[in-house]
Amino acid sequence: MLNSQNPLYFQTKPYWDFLRIEKQASVHTLTNYQRQLLAASEMFSHAGITSWQDVNAAAVRWMLTQSHKQGLSAKSIGLRLVALRQWFNYLVQQQQIRVNPALGVKAPKASKHLPKNIDAEQVGQLLNSEANEPSDLRDLAMMELMYSSGLRLSELQGLDVGDMDLASREVRVLGKGNKERILPIGSKALQALNAWLAVRPQFNPQNNAVFLNKRGGRLSHRSIQLVMQKWGQKQGLETHLHPHKLRHSFATHMLEASGDLRAVQELLGHSSLSTTQIYTNLDFQHLAQIYDATHPRARRKEEEE
Repeated sequence: MLNSQNPLYFQTKPYWDFLRIEKQASVHTLTNYQRQLLAASEMFSHAGITSWQDVNAAAVRWMLTQSHKQGLSAKSIGLRLVALRQWFNYLVQQQQIRVNPALGVKAPKASKHLPKNIDAEQVGQLLNSEANEPSDLRDLAMMELMYSSGLRLSELQGLDVGDMDLASREVRVLGKGNKERILPIGSKALQALNAWLAVRPQFNPQNNAVFLNKRGGRLSHRSIQLVMQKWGQKQGLETHLHPHKLRHSFATHMLEASGDLRAVQELLGHSSLSTTQIYTNLDFQHLAQIYDATHPRARRKEEEE
């Protein structure tokens, strides 16, 4: 049980007024910082530290290690360290200490978990459905394209008609850091896009956005999320469907079929290979060829025969 009368914690009392009044910190931030500093105060007190001026970098590292031994997650330990850094910054500003002992201390890295994906059979269940109404044709085209090319939600939402070359089966997207990449479009996505673009004029387009709302404007991020959520429910998908789940499924299925981590990195637009490695624990050893040969909804063999 934490003791709010802890002498070290008592010394932080002026800090809360500073955060609340001068920094206008939210109640949520105040509560989190108070909880973390109270826990840190207890641990330092048990180590015989009675003044914040006596806390050095070694003591901060010791406290984080003890927090880990107590079962605190890496994310929570990181929050504790942030709370300490901000508190020590305040003490430096108040000229109560000369340097911030928590500045050079690194928080433990949170483990990266494999994102949940939908298996290829479920994707087939999701996308092999009747779409006759213009809005259904639009929605199906969005999902086919996202799964076909592994787009981020922001990339899909920001797509303009001129960004697509359907004759060459290519789409140009602007990813994170304004980095442009050109991606292949699978045959199923191509069919869905052609069907949607044929009825798109019925929405009275107000701009060049590929995917429009009923007023002819660009669909918002939230609207796309809701569309996919409702589509998944309508198709009886057991798992909650959202745009990133289709992107994750694209990455997982491509890796399972091709084993080419570097190609999938390029397709996803990841600047670091380590980011792509969250999709696999294996060591995997050319881009459009890999895509055409392995993507569940992009193989051209049957079409070309």
